[in-house]
Amino acid sequence: MNTIKEKVKLARVVEAPSRFRNTIGKYTIKRSSRCISCGLCAELCPYGVHPRYENYTRPLRPIEHKCIGFKCRQNDFFCIDRCPEQALTLRLNPALETLGDYRWTAEMLIAHWEMAETGDLPQVELEYNLGNSGGGFDKIRFKHTDPWDYLDVNDEEIDTDLILNKRGDGRPEKTLSLPCYGGGMSYGSMALTALTGRARAAQRLNSLTCTGEGGYPEEFVPYADHVITQVATGLFGVREETILYAPVVEFKYAQGAKPGLGGHLLGDKVTPEVAAIRETVVGSSLFSPFPFHSVYSVEDHKKHVDWIKEINPRALISVKVSTPTDVDMVAVGSYYAGAHIIHIDGSYGGTGAAPDIAKKNIAMPIEYAIPKVHNFLKEEGVRDKICLIASGGIRNAMDVAKAIALGADGVVIGTADLVALECVRCGNCESGRGCARGIASTDHELRNMISEEYAEQRLVNMYMAWRKQWCELLRQFGLQSIGELVGRSDLLVHLDYLDEEERATYQPALREKTII
Repeated sequence: MNTIKEKVKLARVVEAPSRFRNTIGKYTIKRSSRCISCGLCAELCPYGVHPRYENYTRPLRPIEHKCIGFKCRQNDFFCIDRCPEQALTLRLNPALETLGDYRWTAEMLIAHWEMAETGDLPQVELEYNLGNSGGGFDKIRFKHTDPWDYLDVNDEEIDTDLILNKRGDGRPEKTLSLPCYGGGMSYGSMALTALTGRARAAQRLNSLTCTGEGGYPEEFVPYADHVITQVATGLFGVREETILYAPVVEFKYAQGAKPGLGGHLLGDKVTPEVAAIRETVVGSSLFSPFPFHSVYSVEDHKKHVDWIKEINPRALISVKVSTPTDVDMVAVGSYYAGAHIIHIDGSYGGTGAAPDIAKKNIAMPIEYAIPKVHNFLKEEGVRDKICLIASGGIRNAMDVAKAIALGADGVVIGTADLVALECVRCGNCESGRGCARGIASTDHELRNMISEEYAEQRLVNMYMAWRKQWCELLRQFGLQSIGELVGRSDLLVHLDYLDEEERATYQPALREKTII
């Protein structure tokens, strides 16, 4: 097995700039007609905001997302003050008022774009750990730490591994290098280049990605050891050879974004290629049944698990369910049926292939479901024999850490992967041409906006930036592995249970609104 240092080296960070000419940042810098193109701003700025090319005398548009904004006033290289013609104007980007939503705020989006570009935490002051939802993980904080607990070790000595097989049943003891992996995104809901880029990134990160219920494109085969095959109620593309490819096979019984509804793929996205792999008709909307009509008991479920185990002796079995009130009973039933991973999907989860009516928060919020399942499995005496994975609205590195502290072993990530590819959260995922960024699109023209190499590197960069956050958090609590954080709810506080004075100490700073 590779050492932590070797794993980190494999997932090497390389700058992956935006695909778009005009990027979106927290600030805007305008250059007036008074500019004489003296080049002083380019010489002064250490952040590369003002590009200038040799033998090119015209001023270029500033790269605004690199600007650190008003805090630069304290520096002697502050371009606004130093411009001899006073030709530069700095202000907050008015687009912040329209970009994003309560859960994925404009600042969170911009920060994740920067992490995906640089592989580092943003230099710009951005709130990327919290949204404005007024609930969920946004109300949960890690406690203030005691400086005496700080563990003075470097990132290479921090263990962020996730063990998937705890049963000791003779099947592979598969370990991932990060406490998260990619959720199911099906061929048909997403651009193939984006999906293949996820698989390539999973290979470099020693992680996993999931096919969703859209079948197994040939492009996944070179990365098969890092691709989960999903078996959902529609059984689209499920064949013996695709099961044999998989290190993990996931049964999807339900998902938090649309429990009780089954899967959806609207006809607009069913192209000839999608229709061929799903063995259906071009342009015809596809609706997976709910539930598996062969499963109405734990005994029936065990037959499903045994079926996959018989076909692929090396595959681990994951069971994905939504979070009804009896999700704890479902989890322990899956353990006794022989599953290695119980994957619970909460109500904040996204879906890129469903009509608007299906995009409702109707399952239990994941922050309630995790401790419920964790504690019940402990009471049953099987918690250390099954891997508990959570998903459904886990947006950033701190959400991952909070989910683990509540009791999960790891998490599944979906939307954040798309944000790394410059998703703007416009909500038009279900349409064939609706995605202006070419991510959730099956349109031939739009999907070519993304290359596999771009998607791969952006995802590697984002996760390596997240790893830096996890390492720093663990150091602050004196922990050396992410596994030591599992179930440490004593390290968390909920704002609703603090008095006004205590609550104030956990609130983020107010945003600036200055114009220069």
